[in-house]
This record gives sequence, structure tokens and C-alpha cells, in this order.
Amino acid sequence: MSEEPETDTDAEEEPEVAADEPDPDAPAASEAANENALLFGVWDVTEIAYADPSTKRYMTVTPIAHTMGRHASKQFKKSEISLVERLINRLMQTDENTGKKQQATRIVRDAFDIVHERTEENPAQVLVTAVENAAPREETVRLKYGGISVPKAVDVAPQRRVDQALLFISDGVASATYKSTTSAAEALASELIAAADYDVQTYSISQKEERERVAAAAR
Repeated sequence: MSEEPETDTDAEEEPEVAADEPDPDAPAASEAANENALLFGVWDVTEIAYADPSTKRYMTVTPIAHTMGRHASKQFKKSEISLVERLINRLMQTDENTGKKQQATRIVRDAFDIVHERTEENPAQVLVTAVENAAPREETVRLKYGGISVPKAVDVAPQRRVDQALLFISDGVASATYKSTTSAAEALASELIAAADYDVQTYSISQKEERERVAAAAR
């Protein structure tokens, strides 16, 4: 009888993977990959502190700054998108910057570097604090009684508070760079730092104070 050929057991053995190397068979969207990811490859977003409990669930900070519009298919899905990307999208909502996502992303990335140089803090944390400070708590609506329009003070929904804060910050950047030599990144960094320190002289905080002052007069 013919003998069966011997198999090379050494060739069939799988190569060992070093402990410090990533597992090639692990999915790209694993929890470990999300935990180790950094915003713009630099900033850690795992230890962001929220001072306002009402807007905490509507401010998500993730390492992903470009989701290709995944939130557009479902109402209120934007609350699950990173706050950084929402700021980038808000900066694009002008006549000159419409559709320029890469340019807006570069502006925010450069502004984060400037914020870190000036404050030595995590710029993602500075952004969260700035949005919390610039979010109005009251505003007015118009109620018609017959032919008379009467202003009425109302509380602002938490999700709208975040939207309004991002609007004030982006409008402040637009006003600071209009017919000026100040760069957009420099203006955004100054706006975020001043809003995080609750400087009433900055555009976003002054707009918030004005909204609440008008609402207080309409109570």
C-alpha cells in the first residue's frame, strides 16, 4: 500500500499577531476603534464635560467630522451628529461658502489649533462650553389677537438652543471677517474662546443676552 504524503504542519500554522498590533480580522467600526480615534487625528473627545444637563443629550462630540449627510434622511437625526460637524455645516450656510465642506473643515481644524495655543485646553471642550453659554433660554413669539400682534415670551427647546448657539457663533465669525484682514480660523478661535469665558462683548453672547432681554420684557 502507498503511504500518504506527510503534511507540512508548520506551513498551515497561522502567523501570530503581536499584542500591540491591531487585529486584521476585527471590523473597522468596532468599539475599540471608536475609543482610540481622535478628532482631526489630534484631539481626544472621550472626556468631554457638560455643565448644562438640558442640552447634554443634544450635543454629541465624536471623532468623525464628516458623515456624508447620513442624518438628512430622518427628522431630528442631527442631534446624533458630532457637534463639530454641525459647526462646520453652519459655517457653510453663506453665499460665499455654500458647498465648500473641505474649506469649512480646514477652518475649524485651524481654529482648534489656535484655541489650544491660546488656552492650552482641549478645543472640543471649549466648543461645548461656548455652545452652552451662547444658547438662549427664552425668546419671543408673535400671537395675533384679532388684528393686533402681541409678543409673548416662551421657553426655548433644548435642541433649538443648540441650533441658535451655533448660528450665533457662525454669524459672529462672518461679521468679524467681512471686509477685514482677519482670517476665518482666527475669528472662529476668538469667538469660541470669548463665548466659553462668557464675554458679553462677543457677538454670540451679546445676541443671546439680547434675545433673553426682549423675552423678559414680553413676559
